[in-house]
Amino acid sequence: MKNKLEELRKQRGIRQEELAASLKVSRQTIGSLENGRYNPSILLAFKIARYFNMSIEDIFIYEEE
Repeated sequence: MKNKLEELRKQRGIRQEELAASLKVSRQTIGSLENGRYNPSILLAFKIARYFNMSIEDIFIYEEE
């Protein structure tokens, strides 16, 4: 699954550490999400979408294989 997390975070001038603290996850989790090494739980995906005031589909791009 691809995502626009890094792009959105940088557009808003938010550091990985700040985003992680707001979402109550580690900075490593944010890095892994941005690098595509980790897919978020549905709960974390909702928290991220709410944080950016967007829909999950606007941030996370599901590609069928």
